[in-house]
Amino acid sequence: MSMLILKNVTAAQLYPAMVMENVDIAIEGDVLHDIGPGLSQRYPQADVKEMHGRLVMPGIVCSHNHFYSGLSRGIQANIAPCPDFISTLKNLWWKLDRALDEESLYYSGLVCSMEAIRSGCTAVIDHHASPNYIAGSLSQLRNAFLKVGLRGMTCFETTDRNGGLKEQQAGVEENIRFAREIDSAREKGSEPWLVEAHIGAHAPFTVSDEGLSMLREAVKATDRGLHIHAAEDRYDVSHSHHHYGKDLLERLAEYDLLNSKTLVAHGLYLSENDIRLLNDHDGFLVHNARSNMNNQVGYNHHLTQIRNLALGTDGIGSDMFEEMKFAFFKHRDAGGPLWPDSFARALSNGNALLSRNFHAKFGRLEAGYKADLTICDYASPTPLIAENIAGHIAFGLGASSVNSVMVNGVMVYEDRQFTFDCEPIFAEARKVAARLWQRMDALN
Repeated sequence: MSMLILKNVTAAQLYPAMVMENVDIAIEGDVLHDIGPGLSQRYPQADVKEMHGRLVMPGIVCSHNHFYSGLSRGIQANIAPCPDFISTLKNLWWKLDRALDEESLYYSGLVCSMEAIRSGCTAVIDHHASPNYIAGSLSQLRNAFLKVGLRGMTCFETTDRNGGLKEQQAGVEENIRFAREIDSAREKGSEPWLVEAHIGAHAPFTVSDEGLSMLREAVKATDRGLHIHAAEDRYDVSHSHHHYGKDLLERLAEYDLLNSKTLVAHGLYLSENDIRLLNDHDGFLVHNARSNMNNQVGYNHHLTQIRNLALGTDGIGSDMFEEMKFAFFKHRDAGGPLWPDSFARALSNGNALLSRNFHAKFGRLEAGYKADLTICDYASPTPLIAENIAGHIAFGLGASSVNSVMVNGVMVYEDRQFTFDCEPIFAEARKVAARLWQRMDALN
């Protein structure tokens, strides 16, 4: 197996915080082999890339995204007024997902994957919906991930919002089918293991008890975790109390849907008991600051109580430098006590999610960890040390700093260039988006 050495880097790790200047990183296959000074002398047969002091970090992860929304930017469709969050879902997002077909989903996945990598992401955890194109949809997304070389996870949002129990069953079946496809692909080993599966559900207010029962069986049968929205808006909580007489995560816990692989997105209005349940089961909460601001759903004042906090975008691109900045600034604006290091740890926690689901080591610059790396041009105007790396992200580093991205030991983006021509993909995506918007207008 050939070895690659990234020579003369500034190695930086968000958690535990670490900065080492003038070192080399040796990569063998898809894992880190060694880190330290003078490695090119120690491994004379290795290929060497001179990095000129660039900042090299463990790969950045977006822990909650919606690649199906990739063709919604600047949308020109007839969207009825949306005075509240539920009307925003019904008039915009639930129309968009119903209009998706095989072609529009693939191009949405492609452009989102490319923009994620350009922004410095090595992995994205996706949450998918396309009610009129369920069977096979997750495979189409996987194709897009593999084409671009992005690592990630995806799942289908099981829901009853369009077709009751039958629709829920179709969603669960697609989640199970896809998880088994991943298992089969791993056994064959002919493709890199870049994409994993969650078991997806939209939100508790659109999943009946029958749906939760099916999801429990899917989680058990596939050994995957649940990925679900919860308490993004107060309506989710009041619906659960009115129809089931229970808090949101209490209801999920009764169906054995909380564990160490569980990913709950948003959680603004979780009860104290819900938070205790999530923490006791070692699950994750993904905070999506910009999306919450955009949808005017309020602020999550419980962040300090969350055991495993991660960061996502909820479909607003994949720029996690920007997301961390907003998460920190909004927290300060809301009177919160946390400093950038807490949000740097939350950003790093995306790698903890990958570790649990890929059964491999992610998120540190140590031997044996996956060779997923974000490489930046950053001429720091002040000392860059472990104690202030989070501050450099909050107030300095950004997606414009990204020079190269390595995923699974492969440079999928190098010197700000992909290995393939991007423009034809974007040109076709513009045509596909226009057709998608027309289909939205044709829906009731």
